[in-house]
Amino acid sequence: MRPYTPDLSVRPEVTGFFDPATNTISYVVKDPGSAACAIVDSVMDIDYAAGRISHDHADQIIAHVRNRGLTVDWLIETHVHADHLSAAPYIQQRLGGKLGIGRGITVVQDTFGKVFNEGTEFRRDGSQFDRLFDDGDTYRVGGMTCLAIHTPGHTPACMTHVMGDAAFVGDTLFMPDGGSARADFPGGDAGTLYDSIQKVLSLPDETRLFMCHDYGPNGREIRWETTVAEEKAHNIHVGGGKTKEEFVRFRTERDAQLDMPRLIIPSLQVNMRGGELPPPDGDGRRYLKVPVNAL
Repeated sequence: MRPYTPDLSVRPEVTGFFDPATNTISYVVKDPGSAACAIVDSVMDIDYAAGRISHDHADQIIAHVRNRGLTVDWLIETHVHADHLSAAPYIQQRLGGKLGIGRGITVVQDTFGKVFNEGTEFRRDGSQFDRLFDDGDTYRVGGMTCLAIHTPGHTPACMTHVMGDAAFVGDTLFMPDGGSARADFPGGDAGTLYDSIQKVLSLPDETRLFMCHDYGPNGREIRWETTVAEEKAHNIHVGGGKTKEEFVRFRTERDAQLDMPRLIIPSLQVNMRGGELPPPDGDGRRYLKVPVNAL
């Protein structure tokens, strides 16, 4: 395992925005030395039953950025989410910034391009994004150097983004009492997920970890920040020295009992396009497909 050495002396200001409809946390991450920021895992609202899109959650983030006088350098997607729709293009049009995701997006696009029977006009090369990150790539938010770590297993495109002493883990890990992500989506693998989690847990113990989701296990209040040390000691799926074999056995049995996420069908079609809706049909309307018995 390659060593990753974040600069713990850099402590960005992290503001979380919780979306109760999807239990997603989006983040504005401000460089401590400037007005530059990154936005991580934004949410576009959808009334699925009515087929209506809105942007209340994204507008909260936009208002925060504008009220603080911040400049957006990056919009980061930790992976192709299956449980909420990205608002990245909507925010980008209003605030600027580059849109980035892991290079594994091309695998996801190829897989789900087939599932949704997308035509040749759907590009499967990741060109909907401004940058595709490889493991170990760096980029800058203001004066802060940020690091992208490839952490597949939940999906092939999953990346953990380290910004100073803060790491944004996407769905790879949940809070210690929440465990870990499922690994049964196409391209997922429980053994690979375990190895990816070990990458995250190899970061310094003091590293702050920020979750993409929290469901308040056992009725506790919603939380989204922990540390590497807390995860290593207390995570119910991988903490306390649990072996890879134990994890794979548990994860495989657990995933077989889980339902598909409520918004997986619209989410995948939008998020594999970088947050854009499918192009208009001949009547000028946009449509989302429902593949029967395909997931």
